[in-house]
Amino acid sequence: MEEKRKHKRTELLSKLVLKRLDGSGVEEVGIEVSDVSKTGVGFTADKALSIGAVYEAYLTIWTKEVLHAFLEIIRIEKVGDKFNYGSIFIGMPEMDAVRIEVYQTVEDETKTIRDLTFLKNVSDIRDVLFLCIKTILKSDIF
Repeated sequence: MEEKRKHKRTELLSKLVLKRLDGSGVEEVGIEVSDVSKTGVGFTADKALSIGAVYEAYLTIWTKEVLHAFLEIIRIEKVGDKFNYGSIFIGMPEMDAVRIEVYQTVEDETKTIRDLTFLKNVSDIRDVLFLCIKTILKSDIF
């Protein structure tokens, strides 16, 4: 299949609750996130959603922070009794998009370091990289 995404996707095992915002009443849908990029989220749900519908979402990321976001459904694929969705963020603050990019960088660098070293504990490598990135983000470098 041809890749059409503008930004790299990273796996993220997380759950979130969506609330539909188009005036048809509050509809809460539990979903399971499969991947995330700085521009959108791929997820699975048991319930059928509508293409073009906008949902309010609270996404828990790997740092246990919660990102408040709005998602527009742009792709639906029925697989068995579940639905796979593609969605884009609507109006996501740049700082939240940067958090996602930072995570992707850490994941990529963790894989590189693991391949290049004899370190046994990948989570230790990841913790060190996160600490470095947090320090950089809190500094006046930007």
